[in-house]
Amino acid sequence: MKRPNLNLHIKELVLHGFAPNDRYAIADAVQQELSRLLGTSAEQSHSDFASTLIQHSSNARLDAGAFQVEQNSKPTSLGNQIAQAVHGGLTK
Repeated sequence: MKRPNLNLHIKELVLHGFAPNDRYAIADAVQQELSRLLGTSAEQSHSDFASTLIQHSSNARLDAGAFQVEQNSKPTSLGNQIAQAVHGGLTK
């Protein structure tokens, strides 16, 4: 089965309380993990996944909820948590 093309554009990701030096590492981790999660979701149930994304496509904002961050977490770990929260917001 051919994987569908999906382009997700995140115009702005607002993060409060994180070191400014970590922003690119966090963003890279978000991109990599979200790509992995979305690819996995698309492969598992293409029609359900597509209809869920279409429902969210007109939303200007997505509330991805909240998650706990341990003190001294690495940017990669933070990015993964953010991606998982965004994925959860997109697929619910």
